[in-house]
This record gives sequence, C-alpha cells and structure tokens, in this order.
Amino acid sequence: MNSFIESKGNYRNLIVYKKAECIYDITYHFAHLYLSNKDRTIDQMIQAARSGKQNIIEGSAASKTSRETEIKLFNVAKASFDELLADYEDYIRVRGKLFWENDQLSKVREFCKSNNDSAFYRAIVKQRDDETIANLCITMIRQELYLLDRLIERAKADFLKNGGIREEMTRARLNYRNGNSGSYGNTGNFGKTGNSGRYGKYGNAGNARNAGSYGKYDPSNPSNPNNPSNPSNPSNPNNPSNPNNPSNPNNPSNPSNPNNPNNPNNPNN
Repeated sequence: MNSFIESKGNYRNLIVYKKAECIYDITYHFAHLYLSNKDRTIDQMIQAARSGKQNIIEGSAASKTSRETEIKLFNVAKASFDELLADYEDYIRVRGKLFWENDQLSKVREFCKSNNDSAFYRAIVKQRDDETIANLCITMIRQELYLLDRLIERAKADFLKNGGIREEMTRARLNYRNGNSGSYGNTGNFGKTGNSGRYGKYGNAGNARNAGSYGKYDPSNPSNPNNPSNPSNPSNPNNPSNPNNPSNPNNPSNPSNPNNPNNPNNPNN
C-alpha cells in the first residue's frame, strides 16, 4: 500500500538528540552545583537546555506531516543552544576561568564526540570542577550546533526534492488513480461506447452541457441526424425533401406535380 506520510526513525536514535540529552543533564547539575540559589541564571540555563532538547523531539515528530514546522523547530532548538552556549561562556569569563585551547581542547572534542551517553556524564559531573564541566559543555554545545545545522540543511534539501505534505498527497493520489485506472477501462463505468463514459451514454460529448441527458450520437437523441424523428433526416416523412412526403413537389402524389395524373396540367390527364 502506498503511503504519502513517510515513516520516520525514532528520535532517540539520533545522535543530535542523544547529545542534547547529555547537555541538559550536565546543565541541570552544573546550575544547581555552581550557581547561587537566588541566581535567575539557573532557571534560564536549564530552560534553554530543555528547550533545545524538546524542540528536537517536536521537530522529529512534525517531520511526518510538515517540513516547514520541522525546519522551524530545529531552528528554535539551535537558538536555544546558542543561548546556553553564551551562558557557559559568560560563566567562565566573569569568574576568571580559562577557556580550553590547543591539545586540551582537541582531547575534549574527541572525548565528547565518542561519548553520547547521558548516564556517563551524570556520573562524572559531580567529580569535576566548574571550569572542567563548563568547558566540557561548551564543546558539546558546539558539536550539537554543527549537527543541527546539518539536520536543517538535510530537511531543506528534502523539501526541495519532494515538496511539502500537500504536494506529496497530490502525488500519492495521482499515483493511486493511475494504478487503479483499470476499473474504468476505455469506456468508464457509465459510457457505453465512448472513451471515458463519464460524459454520457454514447460518447465523449454526452454530458448535460453538450447534449442534455443524451449522448451526441445516441440514436434516441432528437438532434442526432440519423434519428428518423429529426426533421432534417431525409428519411423523416415530414421532411419536405423526403420523396414520400406528399408536400414534396417531386412526389407523384403531390397535386402540384405535373406528373400527377390528377393534375389538370398533366398532358396525359
């Protein structure tokens, strides 16, 4: 059976989602461990991390029926992680911590690239200092932004290739009709001899607009030239050109016909 709503994979299997979950878990523990209880940044960072993760879920679900919504939600997720990245960078800068560079940065990149299990990060977040956790999360967020960029570009390319849901529905409907055209055949369900009897009993032009309830070539159609009751039909006895019509001047029985024996002008009368 053809389907115009493509089955999508489970979002939980996406690396972009797994990494988003890691970022959320790290941020939740980091905010409560290293920020003051009265600091509004706690809620802001946690909400930004949650928004990024949840919009990936919603975008993946929306991808079945609306690529526009899918792309929009992935962009919202990207914006949320951009906000969270700025919060971590602010934390390091205003507290005089160090941004990791060179070999240290390369190592943490490889570490984050190969580890996308949130349980693993929940276990180590309490064992590391704030500078380490902040740099770790900054690296993960940058990787997440890269993955989201790729996800958005793929969704755009898919839209350009296949169109939106309306176009897919139209395509699916046409394919279905073409694949089931045998039920109509050459004459349709209603046409007796026409190519597509949708239009009438006897031909293509037999719809109500063209020939009322009759087909153009229906013998019972009064306008059919072959219908004996058509006044223009030569075989119609009421047609003046019918030789058998008494009013036809060539009819021998017409009193005005010179060949009529009863015509006073007939020399044989």
